[in-house]
Amino acid sequence: MPSDTLAISAARAPSRWRELIAREDWWAIWIGLALVLAAVIASSSGASIKWLAVTPQKWSSFDQIAGHFGDNIVRYAALLALWLVAFGIAVRALGIRLAQFVPAFVILFVATAIVFAIGAWEKASYYGLEPPLVALVVGLIVSNLFVLPDWFKSALRVEFYVKTGIVLLGAGVPVALILWAGPVAIVQAAIISLATFGTIFFVAKKLGLDRRLAAVLGTGGAVCGVSASIAIGGAVGAKKEHVSVTITIVFLFAIVMIFVLPLLARALGLSTGVAGAWIGTSEFADAAGFAAAQTYAGFAGQNGIAGVGDAAVQAFTLMKVIGRDLWIGVWALVLSIVAATRWEATGVATRTGAGEIWKRFPKFVLGFFAASILVTLAAHGLDYATYKKTIAADVVAPLQGLRTWAFTFCFLAIALTTRLRDLSAAGAKPFYAFGAGVAVNLVLGYLLSTQVFAHFWTQLGQP
Repeated sequence: MPSDTLAISAARAPSRWRELIAREDWWAIWIGLALVLAAVIASSSGASIKWLAVTPQKWSSFDQIAGHFGDNIVRYAALLALWLVAFGIAVRALGIRLAQFVPAFVILFVATAIVFAIGAWEKASYYGLEPPLVALVVGLIVSNLFVLPDWFKSALRVEFYVKTGIVLLGAGVPVALILWAGPVAIVQAAIISLATFGTIFFVAKKLGLDRRLAAVLGTGGAVCGVSASIAIGGAVGAKKEHVSVTITIVFLFAIVMIFVLPLLARALGLSTGVAGAWIGTSEFADAAGFAAAQTYAGFAGQNGIAGVGDAAVQAFTLMKVIGRDLWIGVWALVLSIVAATRWEATGVATRTGAGEIWKRFPKFVLGFFAASILVTLAAHGLDYATYKKTIAADVVAPLQGLRTWAFTFCFLAIALTTRLRDLSAAGAKPFYAFGAGVAVNLVLGYLLSTQVFAHFWTQLGQP
């Protein structure tokens, strides 16, 4: 794997206005916000774009999954056309030949659909076959056993896909929903995020790891696992292998936590609300955390477990999705400034002007907040019940589906450009650094959920 950074620059610096169509960051914003606007406009007219946001449903036999694709082939074709038009216009503006990109992206799309199908298998959760993990494993196998043709690599736009996904992520975090969540989740998430990042970064530096790798590891454990790792990798100019190593470690711990956290919480007799909050502070990936929270929801009423089942999922959502995931933008902003002003490839501190800070600032973060504001405006004047029935169902849900496609494109792309021999060079030190953060995360999360903010989470868990 080349040692270049994740940041992709144009061959020559564009003018201020031309930059709006000459950088992936801006194209991610335009694509993401266009989809958000389309969802909001459709909802306001009594319609929805959910027809486009198609993914395989749960299945137990090959006949079922084959029937699903047969019945929905037009929807998948329409979704492929949507992505081809959106990304095709962008990559053409970036100087990439459509004759190479189009067939390569079609293959990537089909591979992503297969990954979703594997993840939708009824026993997939039991075996830990979450779509992102499947994408990474399959991609790594292919990239390490075969030599990929150059034309196919034109579709492996790691940053482009994740930036688009993060802009779409903002639609699921409206300002109103943050206010409804109350201050407790935000405060607890802030404490966890700062403590976990600080621990991982400090230990990583003590172990002699590159500070960019330390930053990616820290945010991977402190915020939203894979998404944060890739986003911060671009913000600080990390190497691709730094992100790959972090993703591998995040998924390893996330899968373990799917089983460990519900069992520990059950052994301790925690109420569903408290357990959900602890899972939200201790898990590193949304999908894995939801699996763990849903598992604990099934324990409600058994062996003295207090609270209703939904409280576990609600508490997890407040803590992880609303509380911790919000820190993606914060860490991206702070660390991009630190990297621009204090870090260079040589490791020598330097003073950098405001222009350089703006150049390195991850523009897609602006798209994240813009999407959040758009959905907030769409939800203005609605009570929570109406929000859930209309905006959440007709706007946020389909955008989440599209976001999942974008992220899975990214996971496949990064795996298909990663060689294991490059990962092995990192050694065990990143694992030790991340493990230190996990230990702090577990203990501190338990104390905050069961002691400091116990009353709030217990009340949430009462029938």
